Amino acid sequence: MEFIIDNRQDKLDVSEELIEKIKDIILECLDYEGYDDDYEVSLSFVDNKEIHELNKEFRGIDRPTDVLSFPMLSEEDEFDIELEEVSLGDIVVSLERAFEQSMDYNHSFEREVCFLVCHSMFHLLGYDHDTEENTKEMRQKEEYILSKLNITRE
Repeated sequence: MEFIIDNRQDKLDVSEELIEKIKDIILECLDYEGYDDDYEVSLSFVDNKEIHELNKEFRGIDRPTDVLSFPMLSEEDEFDIELEEVSLGDIVVSLERAFEQSMDYNHSFEREVCFLVCHSMFHLLGYDHDTEENTKEMRQKEEYILSKLNITRE
């Protein structure tokens, strides 16, 4: 498993402990879905200004958001490429927005970032929340992963 982490913001500190929890989440999501760990995930931490620009450019939505997912795998991709890790895609998290939401939801900043990464991983693995049923399925998967890793709302 290769993790590419790019911290492009200077508003909030990112601890090694948080990075380790994020790596655990990514690996747990892959394991839960039956994937091995021969993948690469790129994770960028940004501020509200940058995620606003990305949201506008890629989704046509002119406001900041908390996380964006850019999946790279498709149904046609081969999974048996030797000596090469296949990129699952990119996750972009606004740490500024994550902090705001942690205050709104009355839980830790760390828990919010972990939830956003978990949520985004399921997007990279092909899940969406476009219907009530799909939203419920995605939420169950997210809660399972976070609970298993003891990342609570406290």
